[in-house]
Amino acid sequence: MDDLNDLRLVLRSRFPIVIVESHEETKVRALVQKAAATDELAFFTWSVADGLARENFKYDVHHVDHRFGTVEGHTSALGEKKGRTHVFEDTHALMQALRHIDRSGDAGVYLLCDAHPFLDDPVNLRLLKEISHGYAECARTLVLLSPALELPPDLARHAARFKLRLPDATAIRAMIKNEFDLYAVQNKGRRVTGDPEALSLLQQHLLGLCEEDIKRLISLAIRDDGELTMNDISRVLKNKQEMLADGALDIEIDTGSMDQIGGMASLKRWLTQRRAVFTGAPGTQGLDTPRGVLLLGVQGCGKSLAAKTIAGAWGVPLLRLDFGALYNKFHGETERNLRAVLQSADAMAPCVLWIDEIEKGLATDGGDSDGGVSRRVLGTLLTWMSERKARVFMVATANDITGMAPELLRKGRFDEIFFVDLPLAPARVEIFSIHLRRRQLDPAAFDLRQLAEAAEGFAGAEIEQAVVSALYESHVSGQPISTASLVAELQRTRPLSVVMAEKIEDLRAWAADRTVMAD
Repeated sequence: MDDLNDLRLVLRSRFPIVIVESHEETKVRALVQKAAATDELAFFTWSVADGLARENFKYDVHHVDHRFGTVEGHTSALGEKKGRTHVFEDTHALMQALRHIDRSGDAGVYLLCDAHPFLDDPVNLRLLKEISHGYAECARTLVLLSPALELPPDLARHAARFKLRLPDATAIRAMIKNEFDLYAVQNKGRRVTGDPEALSLLQQHLLGLCEEDIKRLISLAIRDDGELTMNDISRVLKNKQEMLADGALDIEIDTGSMDQIGGMASLKRWLTQRRAVFTGAPGTQGLDTPRGVLLLGVQGCGKSLAAKTIAGAWGVPLLRLDFGALYNKFHGETERNLRAVLQSADAMAPCVLWIDEIEKGLATDGGDSDGGVSRRVLGTLLTWMSERKARVFMVATANDITGMAPELLRKGRFDEIFFVDLPLAPARVEIFSIHLRRRQLDPAAFDLRQLAEAAEGFAGAEIEQAVVSALYESHVSGQPISTASLVAELQRTRPLSVVMAEKIEDLRAWAADRTVMAD
């Protein structure tokens, strides 16, 4: 079904209020007007700038068939002109418009644009309730269109929500073609040229956006020179990140690859086995799509890096959920923000959704300290995890199991829980090689076994920092970096395994029989 049929079903559901949260006012207005005309309903609009106006005169507003909410015995108005409207006097204020709607008894669909700033007035809320209570006698449906809108609970029970569908891959390809054709028309037949890989990435990265934003970003990518390059893709991603979920959802561009991780052989093997299924490769039909993993372990051991490289290895976008940007002081806004984030992730599938240090974003104290917001956010997330159909692979990382909500650890929430421990000797050799090569140093010039032995008990991040510090020391002293200087730097460092020995042992003890070792 399309948006028009979806909206018609909502309008027929006999809810007096329909909430539409969208920035696409032009599209929504046209859609509501078409739905009203299709079902032979009178159509009215209101804004604080224009007041209340009737937009069509084809249908009788008084004689309503309450069984279906349609007009009985409608007649065409002779001499009806395209765009003909009638503006009601003294209705620019929302209160005046609602009083007019309540007293007039005119049935139909009323599109109220940007009413949200005026809904803190108890008189306006009461008028909305009065109109809702009178729906059985006069079928007036108020469509509240705003970028964001929440009603008080006693009024929300009278309201249904309608959400525009986001364009899918097929629709996006059609929009790209249309914008390319438009460019040719406006530039004397000159066609857009570009890299096929950039075109494929453009299609992929436009998923999860509304139609208006997609058209803007396509235009942004090609208007300056008529070419589509990887630089244009970077600009598109930067602008898209600013559009998504009010900053709570970041698009990570630098995702890397699995060879940037030392160790974690079991995790790498598990992910390699599931790559083809997740990306929908031929011959994988009938296999359950991987849903996600929880990476639990010692700080600095590569959990976040592993989360980032999964997306790179699988060739899909990486989205990072920022719980700090998600929370809002207004009642209901945090849950709404999370729903928007999850909807964006679903629309961008296939993708990886990364939640770093998930235990810090979700409460385990029953949510009393924040009025229950964290508990409701947890419930929203758990519901999505259980019911989602889109290919969104969720990767959550955690350092402290005592801070984890028990509901998240229940079997079935994640496909697997991996424990990322301090790296073993072979993994430490790999980690030294990775960080030396990254700084244009030849690992063969160092005794990697000796370095691995000296770094026993060190996390991957601590090994990297030892390499960085040794390079600074080398620069100051004028002596080349060597195995000896790296060992000396390691000996000057007290690793986390010493500083927090008891806590790490407790974490290992908990994970021993409950998780799968990543290495």
